[in-house]
Amino acid sequence: SLSLAIVSLMVHFRWSWVGLILPDDHKGNKILSDFRKEMERKRICTAFVKMIPATWTSSFVKFWENMDDTNIIIIYGDIDSLEGPMRNIGQRLLTWHVWVMNIEPHIIEYDNYFMLDSFHGSLIFKHNYRENFEFTKFIRTVNPKKYPEDIYLPKMWYLFFMCSFSDINCQVLDSCQTNASLDMLPSQIFDVVMSEESTSIYNAVYAVAHSLHEMRLQQLQTQPCENEEGMEFFPWQLNTFLKDIEVRVNSLDWRQRIDAEYDILNLWNLPKGLGLKVKIGNFYANAPQGQQLSLSEQMIQWPEIFSEVPQSVCSESCRPGFRKVSLDDKAICCYKCTPCADNEISNETDVDQCVKCPESHYANTEKSNCFPKSVSFLAYEDPLGMALASIALCLSALTVFVIGIFVKNRDTPIVKANNRTLSYILLITLTFCFLCSLNFIGQPNTAACILQQTTFAVAFTMALATVLAKAITVVLAFKISFPGRMLRWLMISRGPRYIIPICTLIQLLLCGIWMATSPPFIDQDVNTEDGYIILLCNKGSAVAFHSVLGYLCFLALGSYTMAFLSRNLPDTFNESKFLSFSMLVFFCVWVTFLPVYHSTKGKV
Repeated sequence: SLSLAIVSLMVHFRWSWVGLILPDDHKGNKILSDFRKEMERKRICTAFVKMIPATWTSSFVKFWENMDDTNIIIIYGDIDSLEGPMRNIGQRLLTWHVWVMNIEPHIIEYDNYFMLDSFHGSLIFKHNYRENFEFTKFIRTVNPKKYPEDIYLPKMWYLFFMCSFSDINCQVLDSCQTNASLDMLPSQIFDVVMSEESTSIYNAVYAVAHSLHEMRLQQLQTQPCENEEGMEFFPWQLNTFLKDIEVRVNSLDWRQRIDAEYDILNLWNLPKGLGLKVKIGNFYANAPQGQQLSLSEQMIQWPEIFSEVPQSVCSESCRPGFRKVSLDDKAICCYKCTPCADNEISNETDVDQCVKCPESHYANTEKSNCFPKSVSFLAYEDPLGMALASIALCLSALTVFVIGIFVKNRDTPIVKANNRTLSYILLITLTFCFLCSLNFIGQPNTAACILQQTTFAVAFTMALATVLAKAITVVLAFKISFPGRMLRWLMISRGPRYIIPICTLIQLLLCGIWMATSPPFIDQDVNTEDGYIILLCNKGSAVAFHSVLGYLCFLALGSYTMAFLSRNLPDTFNESKFLSFSMLVFFCVWVTFLPVYHSTKGKV
């Protein structure tokens, strides 16, 4: 669980690029496997892995290679296996690294006139031990006079409390403080808090002592007459009592508990020699996900070079609007940032994929947010809508003006000769054709979508049918040398006029089928203009729409054919020439209109 605890700390501070220093032994290889599994799960990469062999001097040069690739370096092991690297790191002023360790470096007051220390600001993971009050009480009360048989206590009092030996056996001390106690010493000299090794030794001695006691009691019960003799036994006989002893069971429970609980200490060693280890958090492996790590960040002192929480990444974070792209032959933490595609966003840092905006939204310039699109259509207030409406009204007014001229001069020979009735019908239908364009301007609705196509188709059909009737009348009047009885009847009954209602009824039939099967409807164009939803009328059935246009083209072709047949009339009657020229221009416009219509997108 130590690997999980350290990786959780990496995730908390968003450190994704770290180095590892481990002993090159079975325990180091095991923790390396655990680290790699946890790091891969949390997407944390190793800048380097340095396995320290037993012969430290043989790898001294290689040890410092790539050391500056990252700000965060994890040191795992015991003080014996990593004594060489720890001492070497301490002798160098490596103040640009944060060391995350499971061992506590020895704080020694070096006489080198430096205030800075390489390990200042380090983070240390330490097992969360239960406080042993009996041991603490023993430390506070122990002294050489209380335990005269202990040969080490006089030496400690001599070294640390400036006591003197009174006789040659070095047992009796003079000139000592009356209240001298081991808990008065600085923590770097004598730490009264039990370490992991001390606790293991304490429990082992405790278990053996209780086992020997139980064994002695059993021997006294079975052999009461030999209770004055010394206790003799084989070592293997002690195993049975060790298995059954209650303290042994409690020790196993304790071991399971401390493997899941860690204190996180912050080393304050500025100025050098201060050696304070301040508890700044805990890690509880058995706590719910997301609540395992508890930190007081405001209490942390970082190395001198950092004024805020250090950063340790292989690549700079991709800000919103960008996404990560992996680099070949590089770790997963090393990547480059590329902008999101059109209409895609990323509103977080370091995303792998951008998110496409809905069709009703558009991405802002920074590609960090989706905003609703504004509804747009060809309105009268738009310059284009205003121009089209003005042109339609002007042409309609011009046509009405021409109608007024025809009405004023209706009894003149030239108006009578120009087939007055057909001229009236043609001019009126042309007026309606111009006014039909107003249906294409303004906010679309269902009625407007239907009227756009039907009114224009019917009005333009009547106009073309009128031109066709005019052309047929001219052909019948001037091109037939010997009219038969049927042709004479047509001329007398004004038969060409029937062409207009017949052609119009055919177009009405086509429009009726169109409206019944797949009528036009309101549609939205979300792709043409960025940031806008264009409301428009969808034609519905493309077959019906092109059938209506094809019918208009057929009428125009018939009109042009009739006008072409009468092109060589006398100069005094040149209407047919004008009809031929008009139909020729109509076909040119028609050929141009179809591709432009299908390729133009947007409001038009």
